[in-house]
Amino acid sequence: MQLTHFTDLGLRVLMYLSHQHGEAPVTITEIAGKFEISRNHLVKVVHFLGQQGWIRTTRGKGGGLALAQPTSSYRLGSIINTLEGGTALIDCAAPPCALRGNCQLKSILDTALAGFYRQLDLYTLSDVVAGKTHEAIVMLHQIGMRRIQ
Repeated sequence: MQLTHFTDLGLRVLMYLSHQHGEAPVTITEIAGKFEISRNHLVKVVHFLGQQGWIRTTRGKGGGLALAQPTSSYRLGSIINTLEGGTALIDCAAPPCALRGNCQLKSILDTALAGFYRQLDLYTLSDVVAGKTHEAIVMLHQIGMRRIQ
């Protein structure tokens, strides 16, 4: 299983916003520059995160982005499942499978995927941005490094 680029960007935005540096609001342009990603694509991701109520967005001069809740309230399984669109690993209907209705593969994969999300729900955004990750995010905010080695 591979997560989509959309999910990857969504997680990066949430992680970056976990450290509010107070001086100036975090903007889409800032995040795009720090991670060397397309601003246009990031706009779509940020819009989606805002629709989910995960981030607050303020338009205009002095506007920017912020987490809507404490990092401990963001469950990874739920976030990733939502970002991925809740899609199954396989779709037996398109294209139609000759084994459909007589095969256990889809059921097994669906059970495994549900277990994957349950396992991820044991962790929060707080867990992800702890330790070295927190230090790297702080450095990214402070010195504007594009990549932290």
